[in-house]
Amino acid sequence: MARLVPHGVAAVEDFGDTGPAARMVLHPAEARLVDGVVAERRREFTTVRGCARLAMAELGLPSAPLLPGRRGAPVWPAGCVGSMTHCPGYRAAVVGRSSGFAAIGIDAEVDIPLPVAVAARALSADERARLEVLRLRQGAPVAWDRLVFSVKEAVYKVWSPLTGRWLDYGDADVRLSPDGTFTVRLSVPIPPAGGARLDKVTGRWAASRGLLLAAVSVPAR
Repeated sequence: MARLVPHGVAAVEDFGDTGPAARMVLHPAEARLVDGVVAERRREFTTVRGCARLAMAELGLPSAPLLPGRRGAPVWPAGCVGSMTHCPGYRAAVVGRSSGFAAIGIDAEVDIPLPVAVAARALSADERARLEVLRLRQGAPVAWDRLVFSVKEAVYKVWSPLTGRWLDYGDADVRLSPDGTFTVRLSVPIPPAGGARLDKVTGRWAASRGLLLAAVSVPAR
């Protein structure tokens, strides 16, 4: 993940709830949110927040509870922005200072094709056509449809806090490049505070250890 985010963004990841992040202690307000939940859910909740705290410490930022806010996304302390993600066998968090970034979004997915019904809902006809060209030229080194889905999830994590609205799958048109980059055109532009409306964002993706990772950031204006 650290290779996918810009300079100035701290990234911490954990494979299997076994690293330092998994041993971090939840804030009492966080612990109440997972009181009584199944053990696996508590582990992923704990580890991903441990990743976030280690990333904050890397930037010299004080530790703080990360509680869900509007639409369930974590509320980051004043002075920073960030994003968290988890999937089977993987947890990660990235954090940047708000003086440099308006928002950051990451997503991780297991590298397997999407169910047909999900792909039909999440990908447009144009996106599916472009993926077919990628398959013909590049083969199937990754689950391309799942990667597009992951990119859209990462984009939503920057779009939502900056707009306060939902982003439909059809509002983001993803173009993947085999070089590990992507471009996303938005039918509903992002209006960062103090800056021009953005109708396009770019980011990076990677495939490793059976996982697909995507990251996008919006610079502060």
